[in-house]
Amino acid sequence: MEAANKLEIYEVGPCEDPYQIGYSIGNHFSNLIQSRVLTDSIFNNQLLPFAQSPQACSLLQSLSENNETKFPDYWNEMRGIAHGSGVPFLHIMLLNFRKEILPFVPKMEKVEDEDTIDDCSDVLVVSDTMAVVVHNEDANVALVGHTYLIKATLSNGLSYTAYTYAGELPSCAFGFNNHGLAFTLNSVPPAESEIVAGGIGRNFISRDLLEATSLDDAITRIRSSLVSVGHSYNLIDVNLRRILNVETASSQRLSVHEVESTPFFHANMYLHLEVDQVHDQNSISRQNRADMLPKKSKQDLLSLLGDTDDHKYPIFMQGPTLYTLCTVVIDLDERTLAITEANPRKGEVSYVFTMA
Repeated sequence: MEAANKLEIYEVGPCEDPYQIGYSIGNHFSNLIQSRVLTDSIFNNQLLPFAQSPQACSLLQSLSENNETKFPDYWNEMRGIAHGSGVPFLHIMLLNFRKEILPFVPKMEKVEDEDTIDDCSDVLVVSDTMAVVVHNEDANVALVGHTYLIKATLSNGLSYTAYTYAGELPSCAFGFNNHGLAFTLNSVPPAESEIVAGGIGRNFISRDLLEATSLDDAITRIRSSLVSVGHSYNLIDVNLRRILNVETASSQRLSVHEVESTPFFHANMYLHLEVDQVHDQNSISRQNRADMLPKKSKQDLLSLLGDTDDHKYPIFMQGPTLYTLCTVVIDLDERTLAITEANPRKGEVSYVFTMA
């Protein structure tokens, strides 16, 4: 299907090994990956200077050893991205571990208005009349124009489609596979005391989710990793018509909430896992605004995620720091995933994918 914009789909595989998949992606999107590295202020002002300092050595070594040991195939895929794109491996590593590194960057090195890398908003419902996920993919403005869609086929026959940030593993955003499983993600802000240095990176866990064969398998993959920082996973099974929200934290803590007929809105605060967390006013404001808006139809849900009435903390973001890159609608009854890069209220769809 033709896109109404510059978001590109790249089909890759089957390849002989994960390195070749990464190399092919890196080579195809080398200009975009190099552009992100040159222009991403968080990378240039925080991640790279910290990585070049003596205090970063032990953290980077722990991240490398633990993640390569747990996920050697994805580590080689990341190596392939670096070599294919011509970007130093350290730079690609920093992009993929940004959430695991930034909490350890000394406060004096942080730049105001850059602390928030990404947020996201989801509204989910499974009722007699509809089963729908609507997700806003929100990120730092540096990511505008630095994303693409990967449609990969693996040597074992599994295939997935994933919205991907330039230089990163698929996918820190959302994706689905040919088992009828999909996910969207929400960042959550654990307090510093909840963060474990050198654990498994969230990009590696979400890459692993693209190969899950069932909801139980997906939860097992999430639970099995000793993470540095927590996350919120919205797991979708179109075959079973089920949606689960899974919140995680370090020390293998996990809470599962099954979405039912009461619409469930998730921004960027823990809602059901008891964790010490940073109180993010942006997220709290979006949560409060969502509570006020109607959620009786799919159009209501689209209007909710397109809401801009709160000018300081809108649900649909247009800068100066955060930007809604796209909105994705997963309809479990229609078995479709639709992507729009305009305000979802406008109904301008860029892509529609049929889910197995």
